[in-house]
Amino acid sequence: MNPTAIPLASQVGGHAGVQTTEDGSLLIKPALPAELAFYQALGDESPFAALRPYLPKFLGTLDLTGTVAEGADLQTMAPPPAGVQKESIVLENLSFPFTRPNILDIKLGTILYDDTASPEKVERMIKTARDTTSLETGVRLTGFQVYDNTTGTPTNTPKSYGKSIKAADLPDGIAKFFPVASNPSSSTGLPASTGLPASTLLPILRGVRRDVATIRAHLATIEMRMVGGSILVIYEADWARAAEAAKRIGTADEDVDEEIDSDEEMEEDAEGAEEKSGPGPAFLVRLIDFAHTTLVPGQGPDDGVLLGVDTTLKLLDARIAQVETMTDVVENTL
Repeated sequence: MNPTAIPLASQVGGHAGVQTTEDGSLLIKPALPAELAFYQALGDESPFAALRPYLPKFLGTLDLTGTVAEGADLQTMAPPPAGVQKESIVLENLSFPFTRPNILDIKLGTILYDDTASPEKVERMIKTARDTTSLETGVRLTGFQVYDNTTGTPTNTPKSYGKSIKAADLPDGIAKFFPVASNPSSSTGLPASTGLPASTLLPILRGVRRDVATIRAHLATIEMRMVGGSILVIYEADWARAAEAAKRIGTADEDVDEEIDSDEEMEEDAEGAEEKSGPGPAFLVRLIDFAHTTLVPGQGPDDGVLLGVDTTLKLLDARIAQVETMTDVVENTL
């Protein structure tokens, strides 16, 4: 395998430097040793094994010649030594199956530094957590993109938005990411704004909420610390594809809890993904960014991360209630 890499256009969070293969199916991401170790340690005996359906598929590492090499399992994970060079890891591009992916990166946790951070960085990260929504709520809206239905292009909301808002503004941020479209134009039949019809968005929101709750249940059982990790939410913005995919939510075709990362399927993903002309998912929810994730036996789960997931669930519940009201209004006028 010798892929041609280009910058990732749809990146909404994280550090710069993430690239994608020319066909868009794979990501090539510079990674510290701890992140590589995390993915290599995801065997059946790993404490993180139950989370595998909610993680990006790991396809190996990329050396300077462009060769992907499958890594051996590591038994322990530890913070990377200071000054160690990053290595590129190859992951599935989670946005690839979508025609128009709306993407949100929700940074989790109340502590934004790990044990390797310098005193200066610790002080800076404590201030960042205090001055943003991270300390109070365990979440920060790192960035998101939402497609404009009239132009067919995504509108990006940068990191500065998430750093500028207060906890009371988070529901507005979630509403911006999950907008409900205005009535279609009578002349074109196309929506006059961003967003999906309430009847399509509602099952997507409920599916996202279900998966976040499942992730929360698994995280509560793992003695770990996850600094800088995120929940990534993607859903389809194309009206027709979203409506069709929303009908499958809750069926076997859309059930992420099924074990889907067999060796055979991993090889197929490495060779090329399904054509976008076929059916795509309505949404997906994944945990991402594990450069500062460590196991801490005997110390319990990460309370700051759990707080962030709980906040996310509350925000989703509130948005679901709003969209349910919109759906009832539409149904009562028919």
